[in-house]
Amino acid sequence: MRTRHPRQWTTSLVIATVAGAAAGCGGGPEPAGGPPVRTAADSRQPSADERAAEQAALTAYAGYLDASREASRAGDPRHPALSRFLADPLLTRVRVVIDRARRHGAVRTGTLRSDPTVVSVDLAATPPTVEIQDCLDATGYQLVYAKDKRVVPGSGGSRHLATATATRYPDGRWLITAGTAHEDQPC
Repeated sequence: MRTRHPRQWTTSLVIATVAGAAAGCGGGPEPAGGPPVRTAADSRQPSADERAAEQAALTAYAGYLDASREASRAGDPRHPALSRFLADPLLTRVRVVIDRARRHGAVRTGTLRSDPTVVSVDLAATPPTVEIQDCLDATGYQLVYAKDKRVVPGSGGSRHLATATATRYPDGRWLITAGTAHEDQPC
């Protein structure tokens, strides 16, 4: 039966794919010596490098959301846009979730709204990272059966907090590598 365990594979795609090993919802990481980590609570002005890192990380995050929507709308876990914005371990998790929905005959439709902000920048880390906090609104983003467009039971989305980590790779690209959905924390 298709809907035997709908909750296991029907939680909002991006919510499920944002499940990973990102930092929690609090402030940024604690500095361990070296240059200070800039967090959202800091009153000092960010450096030009920090501003560039923030912008690149937010661009990667927006690309990740767009690529995830495209891939899940098409039911294509190998959609080429995914690897342009994601890296493992999150890339594999996103592909698994999309493939699981596809195998159950489901795809995503509708609108996913996002309002991300950078909460910390750590350019001294190896590799450098940017932590992002987002209020995801998946109330209009539905999992439907591809065949007849019926909404999959138990797949309703919510509006909640999510966090993600962007990592700078040696080639200079910023990719989203981890994330956590905080479905118990509405925003």
